[in-house]
Amino acid sequence: MIQSSNPRSAIGITLSVNSGTSNLSPTVLGMIADFFKVLSEVSRLQIVCTLKGGKKNVSEIIELTGLGQANVSKHLKLLAQAGIVTRTQQGVNVVYAIANPLVFSLCDLVCNSIVTQLQQKNQHLESLKIFQRSF
Repeated sequence: MIQSSNPRSAIGITLSVNSGTSNLSPTVLGMIADFFKVLSEVSRLQIVCTLKGGKKNVSEIIELTGLGQANVSKHLKLLAQAGIVTRTQQGVNVVYAIANPLVFSLCDLVCNSIVTQLQQKNQHLESLKIFQRSF
């Protein structure tokens, strides 16, 4: 991953109109796509959200998410490989934590965008209801 000192860059690469994003190589774009692919699975997002409260071992993650042990282990491995979580051996337990807290900023941006879209759809629905009452 390419690192940036910009704290607003959730994946270590600043993508703005002025930075020449059209000049990014297919390799860099592939890295960005891979990062988003890892976060595009519901169970992995559940695990990431669970870790927002701090370090957890596999048993705690299983309990909090309701996912099966094999499923959690598989997703934690992918999240670790992507550099989203860290894995630390503590005695007989393995503890997982968020490696890059900027992932939460990214999630906030996405959630805010979804809220805006839903508010706009709701406005259209209300307009349609008013129109419908006129008949």
